[in-house]
Amino acid sequence: MMADPLVSLAHPPVNCPDKTPIQILHEYGIKVGSAPKYELLRADGDAHQPCFRFSVTIEEISCKGEGSTKKAAKHEAAEAAIKLLKLDTQPNDQRRNNGISSEAGDVSNAVGILQELAMQRVWCLPEYVLCMESGPDHRKEFTIGCRLEGLEETGTGSSKKLARRAAAERMLGKLQSLSGSPEITWSPPSRVYMERLRHSVGENISVLKTTPLSMPNTDYIQMLLELSLEQGFQVTYMDIDELTVNGQYQCLVELSTRPVTVCHGSGMTSSNAHNTAAHNALQYIKMVANQH
Repeated sequence: MMADPLVSLAHPPVNCPDKTPIQILHEYGIKVGSAPKYELLRADGDAHQPCFRFSVTIEEISCKGEGSTKKAAKHEAAEAAIKLLKLDTQPNDQRRNNGISSEAGDVSNAVGILQELAMQRVWCLPEYVLCMESGPDHRKEFTIGCRLEGLEETGTGSSKKLARRAAAERMLGKLQSLSGSPEITWSPPSRVYMERLRHSVGENISVLKTTPLSMPNTDYIQMLLELSLEQGFQVTYMDIDELTVNGQYQCLVELSTRPVTVCHGSGMTSSNAHNTAAHNALQYIKMVANQH
């Protein structure tokens, strides 16, 4: 979507007494992961009466503004973008409700709401990954995954932006479902710091420290699962669509430790690839746990 509005001074200013349109648009850009970009298009007029024209681009929107100073021109461009995006510019304390924005049902703002929620709760920020792209050029469909504190959801749309919004909205719905009410009270599992595993006690970690990981036909997937339940971290397997140069299946296994641990695995079947990834993860944990 493209627009080229020139905001007249006769238009009412954006209603936000404590922030300028430039600041509001900048904060919105941080939330959606698309910082606004300003470009000087023209500078002319007399020395005592210059005229500047700036454009601002954010996500799929482009707006322009004019002013007697560069700052004024940027201000007008940002204000035009804010109006197109239909951003809520009320002070933050008027928008809070049960720990999330009162616009929780607004799909267009779901990405920002989820980001703001994570920042408030001091969680890891949401991660968005393109899972699939299909269809002809004139009718593309995108599937994007959203990951947050061990939870996963996907969304689809005719653009990456719409798919990301759909994924964020579904994640908000999952958080509300886990909380049992519209008020999000769910908390992620306690963080397991990798370096603490060397001082950890428990039957599975003790066995791992002393047992060779070279026995054939060992179910490393089950071994890693039992260890994760004992130590309190989550295990997620992610299949890779592309085969190796030798034609083997590939996958990644992610452990919700701090820092996050990711290991690769490959094999003649998808199950073999998972087992190899689990084996590599166990090897890494064993190395860390045995450090002195």
